[in-house]
Amino acid sequence: MATSSKRTYAFIDSQNLNLGVKNDIIDKHGVKIYSGWKLDFKKFFFYLKTKYNITEAFIFIGKVPGNEPLYNYLASIGYKLEYKPTFIHINSNGDPETKGNVDAELVLHTMIELSNFDQAIIVAGDGDYFCLIEYLEKIGKLLHVIIPNKFRYSKLLKPFQKYMIFVTDLKANLKSP
Repeated sequence: MATSSKRTYAFIDSQNLNLGVKNDIIDKHGVKIYSGWKLDFKKFFFYLKTKYNITEAFIFIGKVPGNEPLYNYLASIGYKLEYKPTFIHINSNGDPETKGNVDAELVLHTMIELSNFDQAIIVAGDGDYFCLIEYLEKIGKLLHVIIPNKFRYSKLLKPFQKYMIFVTDLKANLKSP
């Protein structure tokens, strides 16, 4: 557990977290190896607060018209929302998809906040965060990498195994009722 004298910030890729927990995973033989479930974001915030005494929890999320109730709810729990503009993209099946990758925003915002925290928790299993995680470790500010799903995350993160925690292992405490 983090000591109370340290300022600990969490930087959360909301889509990576949400989809990583929610989506089923099927192996190459068509066998389901993981059944998705719905994360309770309030329980997750409480987990970060009680287990690691976080000072701030920044959640990076695409800004989609009509999602204001969700944004208001997340803010009311205690998350600090950082928005990414989104756009509609037609995928290969001809279906519309909302796109709004937050990777660059999370990395940049972590660096902007660097002098304001003593240790950081990065919540994502995406290899695009490798350079950020590597740098935070190098300067002694990496507390944990909380990976949404132990069955699917970037192999680029393997060098940071001693920092890894998997949300899938916390299902009993974090599942939405």
